[in-house]
Amino acid sequence: MMFLLRVLLVIAVLVGIAYGALYALGALVEPEQREITHILPNPKREAP
Repeated sequence: MMFLLRVLLVIAVLVGIAYGALYALGALVEPEQREITHILPNPKREAP
């Protein structure tokens, strides 16, 4: 029984660390603003 509790505790701690890291990434890191330009090709027109 102690082994199961220990394993669950380790898994819970690892999940908590991962959750905290993802939260910190989302809350503290700002994406870099930049312009993006894409050249779109003209669709081929069919002859009437």
